[in-house]
Amino acid sequence: MPQVLEFKLPDLGEGLTEAEIVRWLVEVGDVVAIDQPVVEVETAKAMVEVPCPYGGVVTARFGEEGTELPVGSPLLTVAVGSAGEADAQGAADTGGAAGPSRTAEPKSESSGNVLVGYGTGAPAARRRRIRPERMPVVTASEPAPVAVPAAAPAAAVALAASAAAAAPASPVGPAESTGQVSSGPVAVVSPLVRKLARQHDLDLRQLTGSGPDGLILRADVESAIRAVADAATAADVVGAGAAAPAARAAAGPAGERIALRGVRGAVADKLSRSRSEIPDATCWVDADATELMAARAAMNAADGPSAGPKVSVLALLARICTAALARFPELNSTVDLAAREIVRLPGVHLGFAAQTQRGLVVPVVRDAHTRNVESLGGEIARLTEAARTGALTPAQLTGGTFTLNNYGVFGVDGSTPIINHPEAAMLGVGRIMAKPWVHNGELAVRQVVQLSLTFDHRVCDGGTAGGFLRYVADCVEQPAVLLRTL
Repeated sequence: MPQVLEFKLPDLGEGLTEAEIVRWLVEVGDVVAIDQPVVEVETAKAMVEVPCPYGGVVTARFGEEGTELPVGSPLLTVAVGSAGEADAQGAADTGGAAGPSRTAEPKSESSGNVLVGYGTGAPAARRRRIRPERMPVVTASEPAPVAVPAAAPAAAVALAASAAAAAPASPVGPAESTGQVSSGPVAVVSPLVRKLARQHDLDLRQLTGSGPDGLILRADVESAIRAVADAATAADVVGAGAAAPAARAAAGPAGERIALRGVRGAVADKLSRSRSEIPDATCWVDADATELMAARAAMNAADGPSAGPKVSVLALLARICTAALARFPELNSTVDLAAREIVRLPGVHLGFAAQTQRGLVVPVVRDAHTRNVESLGGEIARLTEAARTGALTPAQLTGGTFTLNNYGVFGVDGSTPIINHPEAAMLGVGRIMAKPWVHNGELAVRQVVQLSLTFDHRVCDGGTAGGFLRYVADCVEQPAVLLRTL
């Protein structure tokens, strides 16, 4: 007999405690292979596909799309058996009689692939095929189970479908016109389908299934529920009349409610914690970026049209930040509140803000202090593309020590950044645009940018923060300053 195994939401790492179901990749009744992705979930860090460590037939799913589940809660149950056994059961005839019992040698149930918190188990023992005559068909008069569903072998499906095929067909939806209720077994196997029908007061004997041999599927029940709801809505509209304005007035102003979960919830939690824990301060300066833009143009022109990706402004600013942090290491630190200590970090893991359809994320360039402009630009481009496609892993979104935020891409001049907790500082960069500027004692049109530095006042005072920002501005105005540290 197939063994029903429960697959729980695994620990996806980085201390995540919950995930939201974005999209199911399998349906109840599907045959899944070991390590086949079965669901796409969104955590506070990234969107990932979760593979199932078991091979067999999916007998139940837990949670609809949009549901948030804690780590360790059930995702689905799988009736484990060999691929050959599943195929044989799926091809069983519907007469209800079974031939001699045969055994099938199951394939290995262990792949060795693991995520944090779970892995595939040992090979399953030999299992015998189910004798269909020993699988009772549950009638509509029997109570539907509400516990975790057991296995639903294909032989039982065939037996129920056979009984349904012998019964007279009725139209899909409640048979209100006849007032008659058919007797005998109901062509439905899934306990979840029975539970759904019971919750909406639907009589399964009044439905004709769209599955094999009239098997009632979940889609059939949902279609009947929608039909009943549409009829009720139409009746409500007819009788509403002048009562609707009064009801709306009594209920107060209506508004859309959006749950703070997933990436949006993680951002809200981190920003709130930053504001509540960090005594931050902001300083800013306008800088003439004309020479920086000219240096960038010269670099790209020297590479030629057949060279690799062009040098980006963000890559140049990233290199300037790593040079500035080498001179002012106080800003590449964090505060240990429990020990009341400032921890200066040995390496620079540079985060940069990236806006995606899922919200604001901060990918991290590892060991940015060891990279040149070309290497920084390539890694920033790779992580940006991964952010846009939702392919960033939790590890690529954590561990930053300093953040660079180029909000100039949104067409704004300045901002007061909120520190990315538990870091100690963030540099914000506005748009670079032509402005009147005094250059060499004369008024001229120059490319000007506003630079803003928000810093944790516990790790340094204004003199250090001002020195850092002034060094960044000097490098923007005179890129040759960087040559001292290259």
